[in-house]
Amino acid sequence: MIIPVRCFSCGKPLGHLWEDFKKRVQEGEKSKKVLEDLGLERFCCRSVFLGQTDLLELVGKFKKS
Repeated sequence: MIIPVRCFSCGKPLGHLWEDFKKRVQEGEKSKKVLEDLGLERFCCRSVFLGQTDLLELVGKFKKS
């Protein structure tokens, strides 16, 4: 899935924060600290990031017949 540009509930812009969040979590940083550093304090915005599954590479492997 692709990260939404804005939060579904409050409308806060989120799209520009995804790459930084993904990189820092893969480096081993705790997701709670990363979300706080990025300024995501509302539960609705946090749920967008924590519920995101990056499936773009997986889906790209399959051909459309």
